[in-house]
Amino acid sequence: MKTVEIQATLTDAQAWEFAQFLKRVCYSDYRAHATSEAEAYRMVEAGERIREALAEAGYAPR
Repeated sequence: MKTVEIQATLTDAQAWEFAQFLKRVCYSDYRAHATSEAEAYRMVEAGERIREALAEAGYAPR
């Protein structure tokens, strides 16, 4: 599978709020916006990768 590296510039507030969102979002939220169960799982996986990157940058809400 091909991988893609992304870079985004966010304000401190944007990074914190998006980290909060990713902490709170759950499978049913992704599923409600996906066309299939498989797509929802891929969306969850992508969200987790972004959440991990934010945590590494110091944005890890408890």
